[in-house]
Amino acid sequence: GKKLTNMRASGTDEAVVLVPPIRMTLEQALEFIDDDELVEVTPISIRIRKRHLTENDRRRANRAPKDD
Repeated sequence: GKKLTNMRASGTDEAVVLVPPIRMTLEQALEFIDDDELVEVTPISIRIRKRHLTENDRRRANRAPKDD
């Protein structure tokens, strides 16, 4: 039968490469964002995030009629 060991198979875990965040001023962030993004401003940081966080919310928003 199969050899049972307490070792995890090597090479199965992929190394995740994270891109370091880009430091931006509030003005740079406002110029950088797209129509589907927001700029979150706190006393400590300025963050760019999607208006609809989950993929399902984004699909639902794309199907909904625009009020503009």
